[in-house]
Amino acid sequence: MASPLYLGIDIGTQSSKALVVDERFEVVARAQEAYGLIEGLPPQAAEQDPRTWTLALQTLLARLAASVDLQRVVALAVSGQQHGFVPLAADGSVLRPAKLWCDTATIEEARTLEARLGRPMPVGYTASKILWLREHEPQHWARLAKIALPHDYINFVLTGRFASECGDASGTGLFSTQERAWDLEAARAIDEAVHDMLPPLVEAGEVFAVVSKQAAATYGLREGTLVGVGGGDNMMAAIGAGAVSEGLTVASLGTSGTLFARSERSVVDEAGIVAPFCDAAGAWLPLLCVMNLTLVTEEVRTAFSMSHDEITARAAALPIGGGGLRMLPFFQGERVPALPHATASLDGLRHGWLDPGSLYRAGLEACLCNLVLAGERFDAFGLSRTRLRVVGGAARNTLWQSSIAAAFACPIDVVLEVEAAAFGAAIQAAWTHALQHGSRGSAIDTLRDLCERAVRLEVSVEPVAAEVASFRALHAAWRDLLTQRHPDAVTTVTALTTVNG
Repeated sequence: MASPLYLGIDIGTQSSKALVVDERFEVVARAQEAYGLIEGLPPQAAEQDPRTWTLALQTLLARLAASVDLQRVVALAVSGQQHGFVPLAADGSVLRPAKLWCDTATIEEARTLEARLGRPMPVGYTASKILWLREHEPQHWARLAKIALPHDYINFVLTGRFASECGDASGTGLFSTQERAWDLEAARAIDEAVHDMLPPLVEAGEVFAVVSKQAAATYGLREGTLVGVGGGDNMMAAIGAGAVSEGLTVASLGTSGTLFARSERSVVDEAGIVAPFCDAAGAWLPLLCVMNLTLVTEEVRTAFSMSHDEITARAAALPIGGGGLRMLPFFQGERVPALPHATASLDGLRHGWLDPGSLYRAGLEACLCNLVLAGERFDAFGLSRTRLRVVGGAARNTLWQSSIAAAFACPIDVVLEVEAAAFGAAIQAAWTHALQHGSRGSAIDTLRDLCERAVRLEVSVEPVAAEVASFRALHAAWRDLLTQRHPDAVTTVTALTTVNG
């Protein structure tokens, strides 16, 4: 009998990815399908049609099927971009395009909810998007019956079951991470009807459902294949990086940038900067997110129509700081610091500096300066690190590797499988299968054992003392520029008011 396979799917902002692993957690097939946002929207709006994701999924699985027999897949799990709002009618049909995590057009709705609830409501969270629909599109609000996150929607398409899990749900602004339950007060702050529109919650490690007959025919999977609970991309990336025990901090270098670490206690930042998320393994995942990371460097690269290798080589030939060119990298506004209306800018331009290498380095360094600033908040809650595990699209880029080691002044370990969200979903699928078939020991011990076998490191990079010193000087100058343009930005991140647990 052929050995079983496990499938991990990641529905991202710029692309969707899928990979298949065997019992040794070797990747035996992988595929990726790129796409973009809906064009022509008003400033600060960011939306995608969920059909973009389902069509991408069909393409991905067709490509995988050319390499492996998908009938051997015994379990799968789905990772999805967090915070997006997929509005569904009573029959499960999509009412309008999904507003995404990076949509900051709902800032007024976020402020309204903050006033009603007396606590921070990040504009990127789902709650403000739901209120926006109520206020701006009454024709859709009248038909709204179910509120789904992107990963919830893909699970629904694959299985016909409408439900969510605590990790992804904790990024909605409608969830109590300490109680691990929906927050009825927050739901009522939008509308009395909202609580009944939210999906029921399932716990980590459960079998979510099985692939339906219709989905099996559409996607080429075996009917009855186990489907794990899945989760938000950060929760899945934590599993894919092996962060299932305390003491390991992960930096994810994607379109946005995140720092996160598993915690056995809830970390509550009353300023709302460190997100008190649950993880996808029964504990918590305090997380901090900046909205602009590889989004910025990709903007530069595509503007010059250069390959990653070409533009990286041009940037690497320049010294840290590039001679004084500084960027504020807020192409999408920003979450940390909270600058939803901010725009990107360049400072210190001189003749000859409008070249791809200079701009790429300035963008990379600005994004890391902001991530380091945000990391000061993370450190204040006792989430400090002696090493940093790095995943995500930029993790294999040697310039990003040396720069992040210098920026954080600590060694970094690059995970071999940098597509940590999809890989984490595959590990969760294997975990679900193991628990279904009576694995020994506790559920979390089973997951830790699987991660120990699955997660491998590709390279470790030590910080260079001279580069650490150069980056420290660069960061001081960058903070001064940020303070000039946005006087309260630094202090709102670094001023710690309350530590709870």
